[in-house]
Amino acid sequence: MTPSTRNAFVLAVCQGLFTAALSIDLTLTGLTGYQLASDKSLATLPFALITVAGAIATWFASQLMQRIGRRWGFIVGALTCAAGGLLSVWSIVHADFWMFCLGTAAVGVFQAFAQYYRLAAADAVGTDLKARAISTVLVGGVIAAVLGPALAAWSKSLLPVLFAGAYLMVFGLGLLSAVVLLVGYRDAEPVHADIVTSDLPARPVTTVMMQPISLAAIANNVVGGAVMMLVMTAAPLAAVACHHSIDDGANIIQWHLVGMYAPSLFAGYLIRKFGLPSILFAGMALSAACSVVAVASVTLVAFYVALFCLGVGWNFMFVGGTTLLAQSYRPAERARVQGTAEMIRFVATAIASLCSGPLLERYGWADLNIVVLPMIVIAAAMTWVWVRAERRERASFAAA
Repeated sequence: MTPSTRNAFVLAVCQGLFTAALSIDLTLTGLTGYQLASDKSLATLPFALITVAGAIATWFASQLMQRIGRRWGFIVGALTCAAGGLLSVWSIVHADFWMFCLGTAAVGVFQAFAQYYRLAAADAVGTDLKARAISTVLVGGVIAAVLGPALAAWSKSLLPVLFAGAYLMVFGLGLLSAVVLLVGYRDAEPVHADIVTSDLPARPVTTVMMQPISLAAIANNVVGGAVMMLVMTAAPLAAVACHHSIDDGANIIQWHLVGMYAPSLFAGYLIRKFGLPSILFAGMALSAACSVVAVASVTLVAFYVALFCLGVGWNFMFVGGTTLLAQSYRPAERARVQGTAEMIRFVATAIASLCSGPLLERYGWADLNIVVLPMIVIAAAMTWVWVRAERRERASFAAA
């Protein structure tokens, strides 16, 4: 097994541990916040802080890893998760709402570091293997997508105070991630097929970001993430409002998480077989299909189909967009470009998560799903600009 392959498998394990820890927080933080908050209007603040803290920390995480290496940066992120889980346990036992907010924010910081797992795997291999490396890492989330909510349900009463046991699991998963990274992961030099550009100086971030390939990468990552967060956050509330049970709402999200991560088992193969543009456009079509199904029906089956389509669509756009991003920069530009791109994506998903509830409350489930369609059109347009630029470049090269 090559070092890059070993690293990819280690990062896949860590992706699974991260997904399990995050899904516990996503499953129980709203309920725990409601239990602890004296002002019930603040009940969702700890949940929102996961995404907000991630958005704030993502650029700094990239810069830190540029200085100390990804291995130690990832370990710092995992230990931050462990500290956040332990602080959350203390906060629940002592009924301290604001310290609980700090604990969930720490998990958001962990999320900021963990989002670089897939980029670390992509940077360590050549262009033709980047999609496979990204998919390998995301496969780690498949089992965790199912295990996380189940672990939350099992452990929430593990300690005498309700929910404290679940956050003890978050502590354990963060600590285990740090151990796995310490033992199994080693930093690797980035692989660049274009030797001519590998020693060139860094360009301004704006110059890199305005390339067609960069715009397509950001459009797919940002729009895919924002659409997914907007609809996913509202789905359980909409399901209950449509007279389905709370358990049905939880099962819909669990099925959605499977849709998010299961396609990673074959996304790399599909990209090699059909080409990256086809998979990107397929992801957009599936995301649009989610909206169509959601508008057409509010039956339980429709919720399952819509959220599964949304998950698979996000996966195709996310894997494809990350593959494009990994091809868009020179080695000297890696930290700043990745940090900027991830910060843009996190900010967009944070805004989407914060807007989801108010939009659902004011306009309803059908209109919320209609809102996402123009966003998908924008992503399609930016991707088409990149496709045409690639075709022109290949034609010019062939003519020369």
